[in-house]
Amino acid sequence: MNEVRVLTTGGHDWLSDEEYRNHPMAALLEEIERSLQEPFSGEIRTGIIVDKRSNEVLVDIGFKSEGVVSGREFDRVGDTLEALNIGDEVPVYVIREDRDGNLQLSISRALAEKDWERAEELMRTQDIFECPVDSFNRGGVIVRLGQVRGFVPASQLTTTPVTTSEEETDSRYSSLMGDTLKLKVIDIDRKRNRLILSERLAMREWRRQQKDQLLETLHEGLIMEGVISSIADFGAFVDLGGADGLIHLSELSWNRVTHPSEVVRVGERIKVQILTVDAERRRIGLSLRRLAPQPWEIIDNTYQVGQIVQGRITKLVNFGAFARLVDTGIEGLIHISELSERRVAHPKEVVAEGDVYDLRIIRIESDKRRLGLSLKQALPEPEVDWQIAPSTEQGETEAAVEDATEESVIEAVAEAV
Repeated sequence: MNEVRVLTTGGHDWLSDEEYRNHPMAALLEEIERSLQEPFSGEIRTGIIVDKRSNEVLVDIGFKSEGVVSGREFDRVGDTLEALNIGDEVPVYVIREDRDGNLQLSISRALAEKDWERAEELMRTQDIFECPVDSFNRGGVIVRLGQVRGFVPASQLTTTPVTTSEEETDSRYSSLMGDTLKLKVIDIDRKRNRLILSERLAMREWRRQQKDQLLETLHEGLIMEGVISSIADFGAFVDLGGADGLIHLSELSWNRVTHPSEVVRVGERIKVQILTVDAERRRIGLSLRRLAPQPWEIIDNTYQVGQIVQGRITKLVNFGAFARLVDTGIEGLIHISELSERRVAHPKEVVAEGDVYDLRIIRIESDKRRLGLSLKQALPEPEVDWQIAPSTEQGETEAAVEDATEESVIEAVAEAV
């Protein structure tokens, strides 16, 4: 049991804890100790709400009298203050003691100080955090980190809407209002009330983290769904949910592809198969074509000789033209002799690259992956103007009529003379 040494009229006495609490000197000592803890301006303390009124809130911070939170605080932290009840603990910022001896406190400034401390810690750790967009101006967007306003310059936003007029420039970021952004602190100055944030750096770091997590779960042969994020000459990038994989040009289709835009478009949602996972180089290889059947393996069940199909001319050569079937993408050859009934010196006299024609299948060699096509055999049959030849009797009658007419004309001329 602990003992406390107390100076009494009879000298120094040792009292137990319970005896000390009941001793008349205990209350005086506690009041003296409390007076030694007199609050000072700028100090943040934790107090207890003892009363809530329409225009003020009384908070006990262990001083000789309760502190006062004015009604102006309702406009600054209305939601926070309304959620508090009598008996709840709340951080308060000591402003000053007025002439009437009332201690003026602020909850909003206490929360702001704690938010600044949080911002400084985020600057030190470079952790990613989220904030909603509160407002915007021509230079970027403004977010709220609690009671602290932070600014995200346009150069630090990942997406910048395109504008064409002066009016649109002023409101170009209006579409971001209410959106929650992932951010990192890149500059802070409490004296100047300056907090600069970056979405670009946060997203770069977040995607790196997501890619690390994703790489641990991926394996060859896995089928996933993603969105085409960008297109390059050599292939298409697919966002798999935080990490991008590449579909090489050769893996887009079973047929020859000269550019990815022939097969996919940005924003399109597709299913892909994982080909390779290189955790060390952080690369993911994907395939689109392997989720589709090999066209040449099913060509015998898809087409038959004599069938009319549509084909797009893909390449012209001296001996003919190559055409890709519109529905399956299989490429076949139209020999120069099958372009037209007339003699053709070069295919460009009849067809042009990119044009689509009706073609007739004249040969299928699936084992050799050859498809023979004909343009001239797909042309409609020429129309024939059928006329009934006159019979012999009818011909003789018509000749007699013509002769009679001629004789009548001669007679008329003779009479006139």
